Amino acid sequence: MGRRAFIRRMALGGVAGLLGLRPESAAAEPPPETTRLRVHHSLSLCLAPQYVAEDLLRGEGFTEVQYVPHGPKGFYETLGSGEADIGGDFATSVIIQLDRGTPIVVLGGIHVGCFELFGTEQVRTIRDLKGKSVGVRGLDTPPHIFLSTMAAYVGLDPRRDITWVTPPSDESMRLLGRGEIDAFMGFPPEPQELRAKRIGHVVVNSAVDRPWSQYFCCMSIANRDFARKYPVATKRALRAILKATDICALEPARAATALTTQGLTKRYDYALQTMKDVPYTKWRNYDPEDAIRFYALRLNEIGMIKSNPRKIIAQGTDWRFFNDLKKELKG
Repeated sequence: MGRRAFIRRMALGGVAGLLGLRPESAAAEPPPETTRLRVHHSLSLCLAPQYVAEDLLRGEGFTEVQYVPHGPKGFYETLGSGEADIGGDFATSVIIQLDRGTPIVVLGGIHVGCFELFGTEQVRTIRDLKGKSVGVRGLDTPPHIFLSTMAAYVGLDPRRDITWVTPPSDESMRLLGRGEIDAFMGFPPEPQELRAKRIGHVVVNSAVDRPWSQYFCCMSIANRDFARKYPVATKRALRAILKATDICALEPARAATALTTQGLTKRYDYALQTMKDVPYTKWRNYDPEDAIRFYALRLNEIGMIKSNPRKIIAQGTDWRFFNDLKKELKG
């Protein structure tokens, strides 16, 4: 066993007993139709469960677990083309891709909040963004899309009322610290870094502030053909990811160690704080369809999608596995 594998197993050792994660339920099912699973990398640490799940995936019968790195094709082109089988992303981005016809399917929710809006003293509410400059890592990226829905929800026109600034996130955070932009929309580990460096203040925290904290933020998604062709494998993969979500909640230090030993981040302290900040315990309490409906309506209202929520849900979601696993993994 290699050093990284040994450390990862040590990091997760004992968690299965704590959570009562036993193989009986999986053993009662047929084996997965394929023993290879390709998981797409995420840029955000809040999607840690899909990495913490590596050993759990092997326990579900996947003998070959591959993590597909980001490449020039981009996340959705890779997942839609079948070069990756499963991954995770933010609800609004998923909805936009479904509206565009990308061949993916939403399987369930992972957690209900991770994004945070930081501002200068001139920004105390979302409405204060009118006429202000906001840093996001790019147009049509999750920070831009999420904040656009938030702005529209309080009556702002995100296309006219906000000046979007799109340097790399590190530069945006420096600009916020110097007061050269008015706000910054961040995803883990960016909020954790801003708090550690005492840059700006939190205007909105989606993990605790309504209505955002009442809906899933990050979703588990799969290539549509993979889910149709391999339903047992899809359910087993989702089971491992949901179990890993519980590990992130109950054993944040072990999860943070797994992230750093796998090379997903160099900052253990930011990884640990992310595990503590993100409400991983709530995935059983919310309906992912509510999140798709809520955000699809917002995106439709501001012209970012053409489809109505009913069409998005009918054509792009499959809750069977998630609903079964909520009953099975009651906790």
